Amino acid sequence: MRNHEALEFWWVIPAALALLGYARSLAGVTRAQRAVWVKARIVAVEQPAHGGSRKPGIPVTLTFQDPGTGREFTLSNAGKHGEAIEEAWVGREVEVRYPPGQPLRFAVVLGGAGEQTGREGPDCAVMLLLIGLVIHATVRWGWPWALLGFGTLLTAAAVRSPDIRMVRARNAQLASAVAVPARVVAVTRDVYTDDESGGDIVVHAPVIAFTTHEGAHVTALSGEGIPDPGRSLHRALTIHYAPTDPAVYTPDPAADRRSGAMNIAFVVALLLAGAAGAVVGAVML
Repeated sequence: MRNHEALEFWWVIPAALALLGYARSLAGVTRAQRAVWVKARIVAVEQPAHGGSRKPGIPVTLTFQDPGTGREFTLSNAGKHGEAIEEAWVGREVEVRYPPGQPLRFAVVLGGAGEQTGREGPDCAVMLLLIGLVIHATVRWGWPWALLGFGTLLTAAAVRSPDIRMVRARNAQLASAVAVPARVVAVTRDVYTDDESGGDIVVHAPVIAFTTHEGAHVTALSGEGIPDPGRSLHRALTIHYAPTDPAVYTPDPAADRRSGAMNIAFVVALLLAGAAGAVVGAVML
């Protein structure tokens, strides 16, 4: 078999990876499925260092019970322990997972229960397979297949996008938001290199502290809504938070709604562009 003939079977690799991944998921033997998943409670919160990096998130101390032994562990999330916590208060519950019998290797998981299925890998392999099939069809039969294929994939991605659902849920939570005074207690600083210009880009993130009406002292890493964040240290603010979840908050409700509307508009634009491309490609075949 010649090399170019062998390349015709490129799809075997992603297809095999996807099938293997789904088989492992159905058998319940993926890493995520074999891990121990428990609820952990934040029992102490530290303030991020002023001028430090945002990447580690907010330093907290977590307590959780190992269901296998019944032993309770109280551990810090300092170091590599999963996702960074960006909104913290004593009493908040987060999900953690760890290899069986190794609770010291816990990792914070904020993405929800979907990661417990272990299907992220095979889902990615299927997406690569579909993109490859569209490219293959385009090379073999012409650009109308690119419009049809990529238009269909774009439409499917827009339909499955969680952005609209998340924006609506956030707006619903903030509809009954409570306003409380807040203060910027620190400002993190991260430096990135611009590949095009070769210069440095400095990104600041204010650390906000506020107390809810229920008495929870919240420390949060703010991403948006605070003008001139690099000079915001000790600035007094008004924070609007959802009574059901203080992690849902904003210093500017109007700007928050505009941002959500822009996200929805972007998804709708992708949906329309994908549908239009698919239709044009189908007509051109």
